[in-house]
Amino acid sequence: MASDAQPTPVSAKQPVTLREVAALAGVSVATASKALNGQGRMTAETRTRIRETAQRLGFRPNSLAQSLLRRRSFTVGLLTNDTYGRFSLPLMAGVSDALVDAGVSVFLCNVEDDPRLAQLHVDAMLDKRVDGIIATGKRIDRHLPVDLANLGIPAIYAFTEPDPNAIAFVSDDAGGARLAVEHFCRLGRRRIAHVSGPASFAVVHARAEAYRAVLAENGLPVMEPLLGPWSEAWGHEAVKTLFDGKGRDGEKPDAVFCGNDQIARGVIDALRERGIGVPDEVGVIGFDNWQIVAEATRPPLTSVDMNLSALGREAGLALLSLVGGEPAEPGIRKLPCRLVVRQSCGRPPDG
Repeated sequence: MASDAQPTPVSAKQPVTLREVAALAGVSVATASKALNGQGRMTAETRTRIRETAQRLGFRPNSLAQSLLRRRSFTVGLLTNDTYGRFSLPLMAGVSDALVDAGVSVFLCNVEDDPRLAQLHVDAMLDKRVDGIIATGKRIDRHLPVDLANLGIPAIYAFTEPDPNAIAFVSDDAGGARLAVEHFCRLGRRRIAHVSGPASFAVVHARAEAYRAVLAENGLPVMEPLLGPWSEAWGHEAVKTLFDGKGRDGEKPDAVFCGNDQIARGVIDALRERGIGVPDEVGVIGFDNWQIVAEATRPPLTSVDMNLSALGREAGLALLSLVGGEPAEPGIRKLPCRLVVRQSCGRPPDG
């Protein structure tokens, strides 16, 4: 027989109030508030008792009220046009790491390359009274499609082109290229080729200049860099040019420094198809240290890591300083890269 009884509704647990904390701790509401906000004059014993009572009851302060009191929202906006998160996600991890201890949350907004969408996100952030904005992108020589100057809040740029007189953080691409080519030199490689991305990217030229400089410093022949798309297919095609063409001395490369990990993976696949051993006959180094690519390559790929997490952390700390009213010199800060050595080139004798 069916029952006519109605199920008892489940009621949400009501949040603990400051008044309840004060009553249980045996103090006034004003004293409880001051203790929990680190203010007021009272004995250490009283302050500790109030805080322990609040913790035991599960009291959570009203974040909106605290924001109004301190004139801060304890939130930061992160704008990016890096749709796939290849660069913005590791950078955001560094930003979050820098801000979490200060009780600041990060909101990520993808603006793609749409000025209208970008402005909508910026307006929404201003409406929510974020403490500051960090702008990041998928290349360092392109500005996000929005003006972040004169917003009335601090703006920091990381891995994207900044506004004039702003503070920006980028990886030292030339320094990273030096790490790769110098590593090959220490390994005894003498015919080092360079296969990179499109000529329209500033980093392509910075890395190529460093490549030429290191070879010249070591008295080694400079092979003209091959430029093409950021793709495995281009790496595969470049091997055909390098190994089917005639060098000026008839010798083939014994090392290939690649502009990114996808190109390097294509180079390694093409060498394998030709029966050329990596790293025994030809060493290969990539750039970006994209782990999902580098570690899955056979053999695993040595690559230059741009330290994006560290870069994000520095950007986050700089923003905190600006929010706190500390002055900072505008300009671009270059952070060093590091070389992650795996099996595609081997370690030098002193490595």
